[in-house]
Amino acid sequence: MKVLLSGISLWMVAFVIELLRGASGTTLWICLNGAALGVIGLIYSVRRLRKEALKN
Repeated sequence: MKVLLSGISLWMVAFVIELLRGASGTTLWICLNGAALGVIGLIYSVRRLRKEALKN
């Protein structure tokens, strides 16, 4: 969980930095997609942990 949250945070920091630098749209989309994939991974991990907790 900590790794996923750290990764999402770093992608968002990169997005803000690139936004302030006036980067191209491609770079901004890469940062947003990285954060979005991290959120998807976080949701998946939480669901998996809940499912495993119910089995035990």
